[in-house]
Formats: sequence, C-alpha cells, structure tokens
Amino acid sequence: MAYAVGRQTLAGAPHINNDALIAKGFTPDILKKVESALPTAFSLENAFSTWVLGKDYISEKLGVGKDEIEAPGFRLLSRLGFSEDQIRAAEDYVCGTMTLEGAPYLKDEHLPVFDCANRCGRKGKRFIAIDGHLKMMAAAQPFISGAISKTVNMPADSSVAEVQDTYMKGWKLMLKGVALYRDGSKLSQPLASMQEETTVAPVEVQRAAQQIAERIVFRYVTGRRKLPERRTGYTQKAVIGGHKIYLRTGEYGDGSLGEIFLDMHKEGAAFRSLMNCFAIAVSLGLQHGVPLDEFVDAFVFTRFEPNGMVDGHKKVRMATSIVDYVFRELAISYLGRSDLAHVDESDDVRSDDIGKPTVQDDGWTKNERPRRR
Repeated sequence: MAYAVGRQTLAGAPHINNDALIAKGFTPDILKKVESALPTAFSLENAFSTWVLGKDYISEKLGVGKDEIEAPGFRLLSRLGFSEDQIRAAEDYVCGTMTLEGAPYLKDEHLPVFDCANRCGRKGKRFIAIDGHLKMMAAAQPFISGAISKTVNMPADSSVAEVQDTYMKGWKLMLKGVALYRDGSKLSQPLASMQEETTVAPVEVQRAAQQIAERIVFRYVTGRRKLPERRTGYTQKAVIGGHKIYLRTGEYGDGSLGEIFLDMHKEGAAFRSLMNCFAIAVSLGLQHGVPLDEFVDAFVFTRFEPNGMVDGHKKVRMATSIVDYVFRELAISYLGRSDLAHVDESDDVRSDDIGKPTVQDDGWTKNERPRRR
C-alpha cells in the first residue's frame, strides 16, 4: 500500500529528508509545515511551494531572490540543488507511485486483477484493452433492453482511426450504444495528470510539443471583482401584466454591468424576497466573471406569471415573464442586442403617424414652412 499511495512523511525518504533539508537551512517549524502539507500533496513540489513556506522565508532564510521566486516555473527543490532523479525518488517514497506495477511481493500474473481503465501513475503501463470494454458490454447486452451506461476508456494517444474501429466493433457486437472517453479530455483532468517519461529525439520535438500543448488548460474562474463604493447606473420602471417593477443597475467605472436590484413593492413578501435573492445571485455571478450574455441566453423567453403587455418601456412591449423582461432590458442596454427589442427608437409606431418632420435647408420643417400666396 505504501508503494502505491506513499508514506506521506519525509522521515526515511531518500535524498530529500529532514536531515538533508536542515542542512539546506530549514528550521524545525518550517519542516512541520511541510509535513502537514504532505498528506494532501499530489507531488513533492506542492509541499515546498510558496503557499506553504511563504515568500519571505524562502527569500530571507534560503537566499532565493524574490524575482526568481515569482518567475514562472520556479521549483524550490531544484533551486536548492536536488537533481531530478533525487526529487523523483523522494516523491515516489512520500507521495507514492499511484500504481501497483513494480510493487514488492506482487508477481506479474497478479497484476491483471488490478488493471484500471487507464495507465496509473508515472510508471504504470498496463490498462484494460479497448476490446475488453466492448466485450464486457456485449456479454450483457442481450439481457438489457436499452443501451448500457458504460464508457469505453481510451489512452491519450489514441488516433481517429482507432475511434472509428471501436465504433465499428461495437456495431458488429450488436451494442445499442457506445460512449468513448479519451484520456486527458476532461477539463479538470490535466490538473492531476503527469507527463509520461519519454525520451524525445530531435526529429520528434514538434510532435512532442503538440502532445504537451493538448494538455494546456485555461482557468476561467476568477476572483470577485468588487464594485466601487460610489457607482453609476439607472432605474427603469415598467408595468408587466398590471404588475409594477423597478429595475436598478450598478456599473463599474468602465460602464459595464456589475449588479442589479429588483423591486416589486406591491407583491407578496415571498415573491418579492425570491426576486431579491435572484437579483443578488445574478449580481454575484457578474462580479465573479460570468458574462452577461450567458445570463441573457439562459433566461430570455422564460415563461411564467405575471406576463403580458409591458408599459413604460420604449423598446420592450411584451414579456413572457418578469425574468424575460429584465434580461431583455439588460441585453438591449448593455449588449446592444436589438434583436431582443420589439420596437426600434427610429420606428414610427403610432397608427396616425405619417413620418417625423424633416428640417429643410432654410430652417423650417416641411409641415411648418409658410405657404406662398
């Protein structure tokens, strides 16, 4: 078990242990912080990060420059003089190999029992073959009326031809459904995956770079962007199906939307509280980076009471619900979504309107110019 999951302590670790770190300048208090971080660390480097040790300690006590600490790809253990082989050996001892291949007391004939859908850890080579997934489903399919909720796992280096071949085999085995998953495709998986140990020849550098680039993931979740204490915005009053609503907005300094308030003072306390909570939830989403157009696409055309004709708005004349009205208004005002408006400001909507007066060169409008006698 220790071979697979690690010992979660530096005591007895090869190369990188308490004695070696004390010789590098670590104090007992700092070593306690490292030990407390090891049980949840995916790699040894995580326990020696600036979040655990602190930038001030690394700079002042270990003699590492602050510019070097903040540089991308900074690794403290390498900076302290430990080689890659030493770091790898200590990491296998502390964090484990994440596989049973090579574990003591296990023979090769025992390993198939422990095979998983994908290769395990950095050293793992074994995995359940693609045909194994298909044949398992084929054995059960005659006794099941629908498709089987079972994913066929494929290695990260699987080709398009292998995907086509898998679907063809599934059809020949009379499977009613085949779901494939290529290792590394899930958005969060690269956070816990490791680069395989491969020796890249100069002629294969471009291909290796492409494989590594496929593992890059952008982080879209951001911290909360708070609004200024004094902010601008507008208040829009409207009546929807006989129900009066006030929409109030709050803006950032650049004019972008940051919060909304909804008030329906004549409604019941429960409905009014729900609308207030909904406005708070939308405001928090906006301040955490959720684009306004995502809210618009999600809530426009929602249908529930009250709904109907809209009075008090120049561009929105009908709403299927209060939420539909709110996000139509926000889309028109902040996104320029004229496609969600019912009336354009330049349109003549009155039945008796024959056109707006046009100012002539002499300063008179067409209808106001005195007639010649």
